[in-house]
Amino acid sequence: MANPAHESNTVLKPEVAKPKLPPMFKVMLLNDDYTPMEFVVETIERFFSKSREQATQIMLKVHIEGVGVCGVYPQDIAETKMSQVMNHAREAQHPLQCIIEIA
Repeated sequence: MANPAHESNTVLKPEVAKPKLPPMFKVMLLNDDYTPMEFVVETIERFFSKSREQATQIMLKVHIEGVGVCGVYPQDIAETKMSQVMNHAREAQHPLQCIIEIA
């Protein structure tokens, strides 16, 4: 026979699964002594959809501090942008370096 002291009418609430946002990555340009500043500005405008003023500010940060963040994206987009910048620089025969790191 069932013991009424051990019976429970507890109803568990269904848990709503919340999708986890993908990790974000910073796409950064590194300073070098050879790539022209104008090329860097045009590259930032082209691949990161920045205005001339925004691109110039990022370029100056790269020039002065050695590194500048061009944008923050999910990993696949960040990797694509890094590849696009590196290919563009290579085609123009500039040593510009682009890296990504987790934000």
